[in-house]
Amino acid sequence: MMKAHTPAPQLRGPSDHDVRDQIVEAATKYFGRYGYGKTTVSDLAKAIGFSKAYIYKFFDSKQAIGEVICSNRLSTIMATVDEAVTGVPAAPERLRRMFKALVEAGSYLFFHDRKLYDIAATSASESWPSVGAYEEHLKALVLQIVRDGRELGEFERKTPLDETVNAIYLVMRPYINPLLLQHNLDNAADAATQLSSLILRSLAP
Repeated sequence: MMKAHTPAPQLRGPSDHDVRDQIVEAATKYFGRYGYGKTTVSDLAKAIGFSKAYIYKFFDSKQAIGEVICSNRLSTIMATVDEAVTGVPAAPERLRRMFKALVEAGSYLFFHDRKLYDIAATSASESWPSVGAYEEHLKALVLQIVRDGRELGEFERKTPLDETVNAIYLVMRPYINPLLLQHNLDNAADAATQLSSLILRSLAP
C-alpha cells in the first residue's frame, strides 16, 4: 500500500520578508513622528499604501509591530554595551563600562528618538517579550563579569553568586529600564559613576 504523500509546509518567501521589513521601516518612521500610542494600524496602512487586512497578514496587532521595533532598538543598546566591555580584562572596569554604556545609550535614545523611546517604555510597563530578553541579556552579562572577577580574585566569594547578581541588577535597574530611566535622567550620568563605585566596594575581597 502506497504511503500518502504529505506536502511540505509552505515557507514565507523572500518577498514576504521584504514586505515585513517594509512595514517595520515605515512604522518606525511613523511611530517616530506621531508616537506609538496615537497611531493605529489603519494609520499605518494609509501611510504605507497597504490595506489594513494586508498588514494583518504579516502582523497580528499593532503591538506585534511595536515588538519588532522595540527589539531592534534594545538590540542596538545591547550591542553597544557588549562592544564597551569586549576586550577589557579587569572585571571591575567592565562593570563600570557596562553601567556607563547602558545609561548613555538609553539617554541618547530618549533625547534623540523620544517617541521611539516611548515604545520601549510601553514595552517595559506591559512586560513585552523584547524587554524580557533585554533584561536576561544584561543579567547574563553581570553574571559573567562577577564570575570572572571571583575567579581572578578581584571580587569576594562569600555571598551566593545569584544573590550578588540580583542585587547588582536591582541597583542598576532604575537607570537602565526604559520605563524607569525617564524619571532619573537628571542624575543618570552621575548615578552610573557613583553607584558603580558603591557596587565595586561591596564586591571587594
